[in-house]
Amino acid sequence: MTGPADTGLRLSPNIADPDGFYAELIALHEGLSREESEALNARLVLVLANHVGDRDVLRAAFSAARNQDTTGG
Repeated sequence: MTGPADTGLRLSPNIADPDGFYAELIALHEGLSREESEALNARLVLVLANHVGDRDVLRAAFSAARNQDTTGG
């Protein structure tokens, strides 16, 4: 299933073991202040955006995140 404007953005669940992923993500933030956690999130976004690389896909992700549309609907 493609996402907004057929950019190839996946909005349906696509992570193997989503609970395990979430636990790892939360553990990554353990012991950090709010400011440190926010900086970590910003760095993570930039690393993943660089990995994606496609500006159209990234713009579609911006839109989906802003609209809280992460279910594909």
